[in-house]
Amino acid sequence: MSVFAAATGVGSWPGSTPREAAEIVIGELHRLPHLVELPDRGVGADLIGRAGGLLVDIAIDTVTRGYRIAARPGAVMRRARSLLDEDIDALEEAWEKAGGGDCVVKVQAPGPITLAAQLELANGHRAITDAGAVRDLTASLAEGVSRHRAEVARRLSTTVVVQFDEPLLAVALAGRLTGVTALSTVHPVDETRFISLLDECVAAVGGEVMLHSCAAHLPWKALRRSTISAVSLDVDALNADDLDGLGEFVDSGRTVVLGVVPALAPARPPSVEELAAAAVAVTDRLGFARAVLRDRIGISPACGLAGASEAWARSAIGLAQRVAEVMASEPESV
Repeated sequence: MSVFAAATGVGSWPGSTPREAAEIVIGELHRLPHLVELPDRGVGADLIGRAGGLLVDIAIDTVTRGYRIAARPGAVMRRARSLLDEDIDALEEAWEKAGGGDCVVKVQAPGPITLAAQLELANGHRAITDAGAVRDLTASLAEGVSRHRAEVARRLSTTVVVQFDEPLLAVALAGRLTGVTALSTVHPVDETRFISLLDECVAAVGGEVMLHSCAAHLPWKALRRSTISAVSLDVDALNADDLDGLGEFVDSGRTVVLGVVPALAPARPPSVEELAAAAVAVTDRLGFARAVLRDRIGISPACGLAGASEAWARSAIGLAQRVAEVMASEPESV
């Protein structure tokens, strides 16, 4: 059974209190809790800013549109690293307070495509437009995330796995990224190149690695050719082509984490039975035996929870945990 065949969170969390968030996540998620990200804290705490605390020998700074590769480390890098250290400290305290355990812990980072698409070069263009910059960023990211994973594993004395977030993957592959002007086009990313970059990160990190994206039209053929262990997605974004690709991905012996719990509080909170039925509807439509629910399917919120209320964030991961328990213990009755 894959470690990702469990309940987990995507990564982001509302508010700005890492200790409270870590205690909730450790308390609610029994097999695969995660290191939370708190983007409400501002610069250095969001997905790309967090990378500033991870990159090796590459610095970033803020610009009007977001972040830019910088000549040398400055206040933004120091803040990103300080926030990341604070989050790890909070996780370690919550872990020790809960008595540790033998569960696996997940950490997250932007994937190489999204990172290069979101960072600017000195000339204002996206880093993804420069092959050399993409190569250097990927190598730096791979080394930095490997060190990060190892540090968390050492401090918690447990197995740590990695999730690479790629919200812009489908857009980049389709050539739909915008340039700084209407005349500065951003060419589509070649799928073979994407696989090479992703596999470089997977090899550096080691162990099981998951890719997460809430977007539709994921490149399932490319993902099957990669060394990625699992894919995390929003079930509401699935179309017919995605379902076929998802089925082939699972059939190859890998895992899919289904985002069935709403990321924002709905008018009427769904029941565990309704959410389990939504997950089963996907696997049943693909013709898989119910045993696949136990071995190859995980459960999570549909996307990150940064935009949710703190009350709903707690409810969302609690629902994910209970749905996963039902599917693991009684897959035939769902």
